[in-house]
Amino acid sequence: MQPPSPLRSSLILLSLLGLAASGVAQNAAPAAATADVSLFKYDATAPLDVQEVGVEQRGAAAVHDISFVADGERIKAYLVAPTAPGPHAAVLWVHWLGEPATTNRTEFLAEAVDLAAHGVVSVLVDTMWAKPKWYQTRVPEEDFATSIHQTIALRRAMDLLLAQPGADAKRVALVGHDFGAMYGALAGAADRRAKTYVFMTPTPHFIDWALFGPKPKSPEEFKAQLARIDPVAFVPLLAPASVFYQFGSTDGYVPAPRTLEFYAATGPHKQMATYVAGHDLHTALDHADRRAWLVRELELKP
Repeated sequence: MQPPSPLRSSLILLSLLGLAASGVAQNAAPAAATADVSLFKYDATAPLDVQEVGVEQRGAAAVHDISFVADGERIKAYLVAPTAPGPHAAVLWVHWLGEPATTNRTEFLAEAVDLAAHGVVSVLVDTMWAKPKWYQTRVPEEDFATSIHQTIALRRAMDLLLAQPGADAKRVALVGHDFGAMYGALAGAADRRAKTYVFMTPTPHFIDWALFGPKPKSPEEFKAQLARIDPVAFVPLLAPASVFYQFGSTDGYVPAPRTLEFYAATGPHKQMATYVAGHDLHTALDHADRRAWLVRELELKP
């Protein structure tokens, strides 16, 4: 039996999606034309230098506390591996910037452990925004360079994921929340190894959030520089991969026009669901829909 469609919980009206297709989509093609994936080139032969701190058995999953090197930086991660032999579908999980308790590699750990029972191997990474007070202490003039570094780090995490024994390169997903979704779109456009994506509460332009904290010396130059890596310019390049967007109806950070702009810019294999939730999107229903999407798109065993 096929799992239920994520659209069962959507509050988006077809008329609104039609408006997005006829209105916002007019800007999608020019934006895609400006997407420069060469910004995110890296040395795929560089050693990952994986180091393990410890391992814990959780049901059908072995949770490895590890770190690896990406673009000169050591990054903490969890590797969640099924105890059963492969082949394994593979998922890279990228957390949000929100409450301190889940602004790190732990946000999706329970979901990764659950999916291990269905033959999924996962990597969950700490990002630059996992560092305490990262947003408030960052230097705006460095945002462009650090964004490139972070995107390369996600590509290296994908290298690590697909290097796992039994990982099936034809059944790969990336799940990202908030900044995790936005940088996941950049990495995916350059990488193109994922078959499907789940993007939770992203905004299409970095400038939408970049001015909440420290102010740049030259706002116009800052805005122009960040526009070069706007996620909405890169999502068209994810095709033919499928994309599932999850948004919250009471999200004060991502208003409805932003969600429609993203949806309109994305390729043909896409769905969107909006939940009665805020930006955290931590509800039983969005979790269930996300799981159902991955089960279907990665052809997992029930």
